Amino acid sequence: MTNGGNRMAVQTEERLWTPREVAEYLGVPLGTLYQWRTRGLGPPGRRIGKHLRYLPSDVLAWVREQS
Repeated sequence: MTNGGNRMAVQTEERLWTPREVAEYLGVPLGTLYQWRTRGLGPPGRRIGKHLRYLPSDVLAWVREQS
């Protein structure tokens, strides 16, 4: 079954962010993001296989909670 040649579209908001992207978004060094994760202080991340990824909505919610 074909879908007219269209691949499943993934919107930017739905794409998982890498730790580097989260650190850049938050304006903190990557090492700080990893330290926060170790201490349970930063935005919640998820393991996808051996890779750490973040849902943008989780990061944005975490930022709102910090104020």
